[in-house]
Amino acid sequence: MIQTIAFYLFAVLVIASGAFTILARNPVHSVLWLILAFFNAAALMVIVGAEFIAMLLVIVYVGAVAVLFLFVVMMLDIDFAELRAGFVRNFPLGIAIAVVLLAELVLAMGAYRAGALELGAPDGTAAPLLGRSNIESIGALLYGKYLFLFETAGIILLVAMVGAIVLTHREQRAYSGQQDIAKQIARKPGEATINTRPEVGQGVKL
Repeated sequence: MIQTIAFYLFAVLVIASGAFTILARNPVHSVLWLILAFFNAAALMVIVGAEFIAMLLVIVYVGAVAVLFLFVVMMLDIDFAELRAGFVRNFPLGIAIAVVLLAELVLAMGAYRAGALELGAPDGTAAPLLGRSNIESIGALLYGKYLFLFETAGIILLVAMVGAIVLTHREQRAYSGQQDIAKQIARKPGEATINTRPEVGQGVKL
């Protein structure tokens, strides 16, 4: 009974948070509502026994993506009037895309109910370990059957990260007016000042 109440409570909160994420006028408030939606979705995953996915939602989406969105939105100087004008201007296009996606969902559900789609049946190789938690079963599967694919994905992500750093790295080049601290420190007192004896009426030679 308590699980059913918790499920409906978190489900309602997820739907309400998603709606407020879209309808909020302030982008900062939208990101905060999105974080609340992620937390409630993580609670739903805990209820169904997928604690690994719940942990990913909290650590990856809330701890990294949503916080990054929040800081970016807070640091940007957003013109809310222009933002609303763009929303009104692109509203017909958004409705058209929503209608196309809804038609695709209805078509897919109709094909599934008609029996035109054949879903794969589990062969038992990815069955959970007896007496172990969900996280231990996922770890045994990733570092067992799918070890090569898992390591390959990690290498690809590492190469992508290094490539992004190389592309965004800029060598520091000297420009006019830039101070050379080492050259200033190594300069001798005799090179810093020059004694001149200008004659009367001739001025100073620059």
